[in-house]
Amino acid sequence: MSDITMNISNDFETSKISFEDFREIILNDYKLAAESRYVSLLGRKEVLTGKAKFGIFGDGKEVAQLALSKVFKEGDWRSGYYRDQTFIFASGISNIYHFFSQLYANPDLEADPSSGGRQMNCHFSTQLIDSAGNWYNQTEQKNSASDISTTGGQMSRVMGLGLASKLYRENDQLEYLNYFSQKGNEVVFCTIGNAATSEGVFWETLNAMAVKQIPVVLSVWDDGYGISVPNAVQTAKSDISEAIRGFQRDSAGTSGVEIFKVRGWDYAALCEVYERAAKFAREEHVPCVVHVTELTQPQGHSTSGSHERYKSAERLEWEDAYDCNVKFREWLLTSGVANAEELAHIEKEAKAFVRTEQRRAWADYHKTIQVDLDESIALLSEIPHPMVDLPLKMLQSLAEPSLKEVYANVRRAIRDLRQVNVAGKEALVSWYKEKMAINHSRYNDKLFSDTNESPLSLVMTDAVYDDDAAVVDGREVLNACFKENFIRDERILAFGEDVGKIGDVNQGFAGLQEKFGELRVFDTGIRESAIIGKGIGLALRGLRPIAEIQYLDYLIYAMPVLSDDLASLSYRTKGTQKAPVIVRTRGHRLEGIWHSGSPMTVLLGGLRGMHVCVPRNMTQAAGMYNTLLRSDEPALVVECLNGYRLKEKMPSNVGEFTVPIGVAELIRPGKDVTVVSYGATLRVVQEAAIELEKLGISIEIIDAQCLLPFDREQLSVKSLSKTNKLLVVDEDMPGGATAYLLQEILETQKGYFLLDGQPRTLSAKAHRPPYGSDGDYFTKPSVDDVVEVVYEMMSEYNEQEYPKLYS
Repeated sequence: MSDITMNISNDFETSKISFEDFREIILNDYKLAAESRYVSLLGRKEVLTGKAKFGIFGDGKEVAQLALSKVFKEGDWRSGYYRDQTFIFASGISNIYHFFSQLYANPDLEADPSSGGRQMNCHFSTQLIDSAGNWYNQTEQKNSASDISTTGGQMSRVMGLGLASKLYRENDQLEYLNYFSQKGNEVVFCTIGNAATSEGVFWETLNAMAVKQIPVVLSVWDDGYGISVPNAVQTAKSDISEAIRGFQRDSAGTSGVEIFKVRGWDYAALCEVYERAAKFAREEHVPCVVHVTELTQPQGHSTSGSHERYKSAERLEWEDAYDCNVKFREWLLTSGVANAEELAHIEKEAKAFVRTEQRRAWADYHKTIQVDLDESIALLSEIPHPMVDLPLKMLQSLAEPSLKEVYANVRRAIRDLRQVNVAGKEALVSWYKEKMAINHSRYNDKLFSDTNESPLSLVMTDAVYDDDAAVVDGREVLNACFKENFIRDERILAFGEDVGKIGDVNQGFAGLQEKFGELRVFDTGIRESAIIGKGIGLALRGLRPIAEIQYLDYLIYAMPVLSDDLASLSYRTKGTQKAPVIVRTRGHRLEGIWHSGSPMTVLLGGLRGMHVCVPRNMTQAAGMYNTLLRSDEPALVVECLNGYRLKEKMPSNVGEFTVPIGVAELIRPGKDVTVVSYGATLRVVQEAAIELEKLGISIEIIDAQCLLPFDREQLSVKSLSKTNKLLVVDEDMPGGATAYLLQEILETQKGYFLLDGQPRTLSAKAHRPPYGSDGDYFTKPSVDDVVEVVYEMMSEYNEQEYPKLYS
């Protein structure tokens, strides 16, 4: 973790503070406010002059965030909003040098510890793990979950971050995890813009945290607008604290929240309100909402536009007068804390410091580019050929170079020299290849954590069966697997709709709440976003959550959280945060439009950064859970809806055996056609194989088992080298997961060169299946469909032996 140089806001903990000490604290706060404002002003200029691509800033919220920082302690958590720069500077999470390094997209983690240049400015995080994936002591630092731009997206994870404190306080079995919590005394500080409270995720999470009574202080920064849309259009009663008044706790002590309302320019009142709210949350685990009103946004929403377009002259005049920094300055003068000369000196120093840190950040970013630029110029200069003259001159003339320009010109030179044998060419190509590995590290690595605890690195253990192994319903294998894992690891917990009392709708958790208690196996309301967010927050704080979404169709309601937050977490923090959440759901063939979905293409496109497992039965699912619960990467497991009551043998090591992630399995050897499938359609293919044998056709069946990653050992292409024909079958829509699997087999595994006929796919129709067995038959792949597509492929290969069925 890099060193941090900054001023940090101090609190008022001592009851006997001298006036001089009090004055020093307040003047330091004013300096921080001035610095943060200059950061915003200068940052905008850097974007508009072309040094940075885009900027979004926290000007107008400085004073409220200074007050908030005073109650933010080591061990606490922030789940924030891209206006929080003053809070971040004041709490010591980041500094001005890091801020500008992120603005310039410096790919060095030392320069931008939050993201290594992968996120736009004002998106902060703290490093939670070292390069080997080991957790830092969270109680010794102020923690921030990695910010996302999704409006209101920071709300969901609050549930898990806060619930973790409750569990660490109430579950004695977790006391040994004292590097994550000190008896649950941590508070989660969430911030959100007033307009974002219109999002459903805000209401879903607010309701959930009121029900669970978790230690959260939720600040709503209210500047009256959401870009150009005023509160009157955004919020009932034009006032979020009035709109949520029904959540206020009453005197009877019912579950609810405490609501505070305070003006964003009133320094003294803000400090008092945050002290009270933090005390409620920390000591009593009562969630609090602090509605901070009368804030301004002096530079508008972002560098993309101007607020003069939609604010009236009267509003702009009011904002000038009630700018929080202006009001803070007035208060310091009228209260006698400082005189105008002192404040002017502070402002001058603040401006100079910000400019110095900005220049340092720009110089360091420029050094990163300059090394590659100088090396490329030197290599091109050594090639005596006119084809390099233009790219060389282009590079030599760059006033403000970028890596894009450096490598675009180098690649052009390599292309132009493609048929030329000239001195220096080999050295240029070699240098380019070496630099591509470096650029991969700069911009492309850490989609997954890739630590020693990766599920892809785990040593596998085979399932063991006694001679008299019981033959049971598949759900019983899952149940036994979960039971053994809960005994093995106190960190594991499971939750979701109907998971607790009845043990989920298919009985995978039956009896486990009774055995392990309501702190480890519990029900939630119907709130998919909050369920996934709960998993993320718990996993960030060292626990091992299994978050259940009842049906695959309903996973769509949680996709923003899954895709924007969980799946991108490792990548956007360059491997410095991890959240090993296991999302459990069930899908594929059942009945009707909303209970038979297989939207795998949605998952494949949206969940890069998560493993997507599609086990064919409950034994395979249990083995995958055993693997994932011993690993440190997030995953989605989609169980087959119609497999819970199918009979399977019970392994004697049901909680120990593992199934490798991303390894396909040969289910049935054959010689004529390779058929790749997974999940529920795999059984359809197996039934079809029997019918095809009657027609003299032998198919080789491969179970993908996992879609992300797919077939790491390239079993598919090995099979294709024998059959030279390929059919991919699933029940996603046309062009969905089947197209993805074709690309993997034909392009990545280079199976295209082995084909002696057109590769085929067989998927569902382009609409969701209607209700009833007949609707299913005519919508999703049937045994007859598989038989006839395979037969048609053989007919195309040898029509004499396999005459057309429907000529």
